[in-house]
Amino acid sequence: MTICDPIELLFGGMEKLGPGDKAYTLRILHSLPKQRFRVVVDAGCGTGYQTLALAKVLRGPIQAVDSYQPFLNELRRRAREENIAQHVQVHCLDMQDIPRVFQDIDLLWSEGAAYNIGFENALTSWATALTSHGLAVISELSWLKKPAPDAVTAFFRIAYPDMRSVSHNIAIAERAGYHVLATVVLPRQAWVDGYYDILEPRAKALLDHAAPSVRDFAAETIKEIEVFRRSEGSYGYVFYLLERRD
Repeated sequence: MTICDPIELLFGGMEKLGPGDKAYTLRILHSLPKQRFRVVVDAGCGTGYQTLALAKVLRGPIQAVDSYQPFLNELRRRAREENIAQHVQVHCLDMQDIPRVFQDIDLLWSEGAAYNIGFENALTSWATALTSHGLAVISELSWLKKPAPDAVTAFFRIAYPDMRSVSHNIAIAERAGYHVLATVVLPRQAWVDGYYDILEPRAKALLDHAAPSVRDFAAETIKEIEVFRRSEGSYGYVFYLLERRD
């Protein structure tokens, strides 16, 4: 039977579901003022690229949250393969429900996923589940410099109209009750290695797929990659390292 799920066709079997770098994940983890955590939640974990990296270092249960069960199934499989299944617990639920399910979170981690429920909404909602002085590390697509090339501005006017500057996002975090410890920009190469370099040929091969939804998804992915190449460093993923204030 022909597979017509655009997500499965484009991302199936990929280790990374977005820009990322395990070395940067761990560098940021080690930069935090605390290194021991009782309750750790990875919000929007996907197939667990960063979840597994965190679990290997922290050696405690990582509560991995995602709303797409196939991604969680893949995370379970990978955790078993790497002999750390005991350190990863998966939960299929909306990130909006994290405060309902988890309380007294010591560390909330979320790479490239908060936008799904809105960056400001995510920070405000998750703050209620953090302990006093609990930590949050959240990466968000952000404008790094303006003006951006016209093609880039036009693309994100549709693709992500709520993208904001780093200073704007810092203000949002402070209003939501956090102290901003630092911001770290994910390097551009982390978009390419293991992500765009795999995604681009897959997308091109799907442009003639029988299903319109697959063709459209593939074309949009190719456009996104072209915009990235023309971006002139005008945007990127920024890690916001946050501490909840009393």
